[in-house]
Amino acid sequence: MDLLLIHCANSSTMKKALQLLLGLLPVLTLGACAHQTQSAMKEEKKPVPDTTEVRLVQPGAEVATLGGGCFWCVEAIYEDVEGVLAVVSGYAGGTAATADYKTVCTGTTEHAEVVQVHFDPKIISFDKILEIFWHTHNPTTLNRQGNDVGPQYRSVIFYHSPAQRRIAEESKAAVATELWEDEIVTEIVPFTGFWEAEDYHQDYFNTVGNGNPYCSYIIAPKVAKFKKAFPSIQKKATN
Repeated sequence: MDLLLIHCANSSTMKKALQLLLGLLPVLTLGACAHQTQSAMKEEKKPVPDTTEVRLVQPGAEVATLGGGCFWCVEAIYEDVEGVLAVVSGYAGGTAATADYKTVCTGTTEHAEVVQVHFDPKIISFDKILEIFWHTHNPTTLNRQGNDVGPQYRSVIFYHSPAQRRIAEESKAAVATELWEDEIVTEIVPFTGFWEAEDYHQDYFNTVGNGNPYCSYIIAPKVAKFKKAFPSIQKKATN
């Protein structure tokens, strides 16, 4: 690589092309944590304390806590679902006493990147929430989604009640196995707590968009896949 840089030094065009290529390499090979540079430089807010008490966004709402790889991707999909009231990115399932992006990305805290999907059960059921879940990530790859590798990217459903556990197990056995040929490795485990992720992670795809190549190359295709598979449950555009 050093020889190539010397060879290209006299050509401004070649040098710019090489710089562009080097800038894309982290996105294509190292995944979300590794390519995050600008966001990592921002001041992080302290995550909210771990709690098993979920603060619902409105009376009568229910919540699903799901991990399906990078929470930017999962969040972007559920924000488009009719009946979803709010989607909050965060961390769950770890044994460490606290969680933040930097430490969770080490893969040593046992936390998973998750989203809490607050939804109106009169409009959309937990069953349908899980159907979307199975369609929009790969539940057969252990501790991995695409180039994002580590236990923080595992496929997991944190149930909040015995009813949610039953529905999740039935959905895994029926819906997931119908969609995927390989063994489903998704964990179904009790919810034990949640740390809200730092501010810059919230609503990431809608806020950053094409400003981050990860959004263009990874998240946008996932959102497009969801829209194609579930055209009838997308939120209506508002003027």
